[in-house]
Amino acid sequence: MSAIVATSLRKSYGEVRAVEDVSLDVAEGEIFGLLGPNGAGKTTTVRMLATLLRPDAGEVRILGLDPARDRVAVRRLMGIALQETGLDDLATGRELLTLHARLYGLPRARARERAQELLAHFGLEEAADRRVGEYSGGMRRRIDLASALVHSPKVVFLDEPTVGLDPAARAQLWGAVRRLNREEGTTILLTTHYMEEAERLAGRLAVIDRGRVVMEGTAAQLKARVAKRVVTLALDDEEGDFPRVARALAAMPGVLRALPTPEGVVVHVGEGGPRADEVRAVAEKEARVVGATSNDPTLDDLFLTTGRKEGSQ
Repeated sequence: MSAIVATSLRKSYGEVRAVEDVSLDVAEGEIFGLLGPNGAGKTTTVRMLATLLRPDAGEVRILGLDPARDRVAVRRLMGIALQETGLDDLATGRELLTLHARLYGLPRARARERAQELLAHFGLEEAADRRVGEYSGGMRRRIDLASALVHSPKVVFLDEPTVGLDPAARAQLWGAVRRLNREEGTTILLTTHYMEEAERLAGRLAVIDRGRVVMEGTAAQLKARVAKRVVTLALDDEEGDFPRVARALAAMPGVLRALPTPEGVVVHVGEGGPRADEVRAVAEKEARVVGATSNDPTLDDLFLTTGRKEGSQ
């Protein structure tokens, strides 16, 4: 059964079309990732799916229910943690979770019990009776996610869940998300800018660019669509005209695209395309090459292909 279905969603803010055409189908028990550059429409899409925004056009179904008709029922099935946390800094972690549980209708004893379960699940037992205002950034993200789970939702939306966290705090949150999915079967849809996060957590990914889904699949499938090999050139060009070099490389047979960067050019080579030394030889006719590497494609390379035109094919 599908947990989340979106069909041809659209949303505009005045003259700005934030979401042009987004369709998604997320299975129950899946961790699904939304990728895309800033302004691509990821957060607007999540807000429409989570009933926080009404789409201008299109339909949403959450576990078969229509939020337009059954908004209260749908909200009882879902939890959401946005980029901006709205936490009460004067409450302790235990008080915050207990209050949220009571607001969702849990009896007093069960609310205290559920708060304790979540404190343990997110490694916050030692900080349970400290004020939230004293929590570190990573602890605040964990208590925010815990507060979205007090009513045991079947579907959870996470918008940039680890933005601004250090590597250790990020890893802790990743572990909590995996346990939530594995142990409780919760369906999770997350947006992220961290390619490692997307690859480690999500079984399937969709890339949104300019308000549209431009590709979808597993991380391996998406990387295969980027290129067979990626040649990264570091250039020393007095004029800094890396787009000019990229255009010359993009014209080579077998090159899918060549993208200028602040340091040089990234070249995506297709099946049967030129070797790294051949790419370097063409680049050296245009600028001085100070370094070159050849690697398998990554999700970071996929990210570079969105929202880019200049110097590419």
